[in-house]
Amino acid sequence: MPRFFRRFDEGVFDIEDLKFRSGELANFVRGASAAYNFDVNAVIAVGYSNGANIAASITLLQLFRFAGAILFRPMVPLVPSKPPNLNNLRVLIAAGHWDQIVPQAETERLVALFRRAGAEVTLNWQAGGHELKSEEAERAKEWFNSNFQSEQH
Repeated sequence: MPRFFRRFDEGVFDIEDLKFRSGELANFVRGASAAYNFDVNAVIAVGYSNGANIAASITLLQLFRFAGAILFRPMVPLVPSKPPNLNNLRVLIAAGHWDQIVPQAETERLVALFRRAGAEVTLNWQAGGHELKSEEAERAKEWFNSNFQSEQH
């Protein structure tokens, strides 16, 4: 299937391509902000699976500072050579207990990576696999409203 970046196999990413494509997407968001006149500092990343992975990559590489992130079924896309400073970044990670693509240990590894960098991570486990359920979208909406609504993002 088409992806944002190349991979060698399920869960095995071409790291150099991932870094390059992450830079492209970060630059696109900056350019879109100027072209469409929106506050680049108010962007909330929302991604599912591969989209969540590239949003996590951009964040971990500090190519762009999202105001927050909602990541459905992400895995660790890469471990940066320099630890990022993600202080006060709010992140929601939604994971499936029986996900055959992203094992629980991989989810916990990503949560730990974000937390060590200073991010405020909320982890929501779902009774399911890699599929996305409507209840999760509702939980994400509630999380967003409780974390950002008063800031009018």
